[in-house]
Amino acid sequence: MLDLMVTVGGIVYGVLLVAAGCLRNRHLEWLRIDALMVPRPGERSRLLNPLLGLLLIAYEVHSLLG
Repeated sequence: MLDLMVTVGGIVYGVLLVAAGCLRNRHLEWLRIDALMVPRPGERSRLLNPLLGLLLIAYEVHSLLG
């Protein structure tokens, strides 16, 4: 049961990362991974969020189906 909750949480976070990369919203800004990894995050580093979000979603769906 805990595995399922972690997997669903990962999928939700992946969807929020994709949204944070595409939308300009002050509520989604704190979810951006590029703000944690890049010293000076900006518009160019915002493109990392959808990529990492899609990778996270793919990994979590693979582990859910596997």
